[in-house]
Amino acid sequence: MRHRHPRVHRFARQVTPFAALLPMALTVIVGYLGTVLWSLRISLTNSRSFPSDTLVGMAQYTRLFENERWLLSLNNLALYGVLFIGACLVIGFLLAVFIDQNVTGEGVLRTIFLYPYAMSFVATGLVWQWMLTPGNGIEQAAHQFGFAGFSFDWIVDQDMVMYTVVIATVWQASGLVMAMMLAGLRGIDGEIWKAARLDGIPAWRVYLSIVLPMMWPTIATVLLLLTTAVVKLFDAVVAMTQGGPGTASEVPAKFIMDHLFGRANIALASAGAVVLLVPVLAMLVPYAYARSRKGRA
Repeated sequence: MRHRHPRVHRFARQVTPFAALLPMALTVIVGYLGTVLWSLRISLTNSRSFPSDTLVGMAQYTRLFENERWLLSLNNLALYGVLFIGACLVIGFLLAVFIDQNVTGEGVLRTIFLYPYAMSFVATGLVWQWMLTPGNGIEQAAHQFGFAGFSFDWIVDQDMVMYTVVIATVWQASGLVMAMMLAGLRGIDGEIWKAARLDGIPAWRVYLSIVLPMMWPTIATVLLLLTTAVVKLFDAVVAMTQGGPGTASEVPAKFIMDHLFGRANIALASAGAVVLLVPVLAMLVPYAYARSRKGRA
């Protein structure tokens, strides 16, 4: 039996991992970068129902930011993002701290808290729509318990409707944050807690001054995931409010989908998609750079 030359064998070992990664690399280059570049090019044209080669420069972006509906969607997204990310971080961290106390039935509690994230946002939205609709759900239950004057009509109130979307999505996403925070807490050296108890440092001060700074990599990952979830908010809004009442709960992703499929304006929709990519890159690039520097160190 002939043996391969050592150089050939060494070359094969070096090339094999890259060959295995080639399909994924092609997927990223063609499926992700290719579509991003295609969207960018379309946003610079006057395309309507079908792509056009006629370039109009930044005209679509000018039209986009002159559109009151788009500006309203950005305001709604900013409000939603601040409340959603803040609430998920606080609730997720508190749930993780609670479970980290070696409570009885820890596995069951983890499953209960994480289960909502396994549900689709469409199902979540429909359930919360029923719960928050006046005369149903929460309001009906309060009336049955004797609170005849109780009223909860946020979902049909133009000033309050975005808060109902926050409530529903925080309920769903907090479990994932809890799981990630719990993993970070379990990575903290137990000797730190022993030293803190010996020094008489209150538990809240240990969490605030020692534990949270040590968990920064975990928090950064959670922030990246939550920011991405904010930018692509669509199905929960469609399921709960359809962007209403009126356009009070309009969000950028719904604006893009409406113009892409409903109004046959793929150039304007592509411009909106490119704009939405900016905050994701603003989070992803520094995060990837920090991770690469840490890996080299």
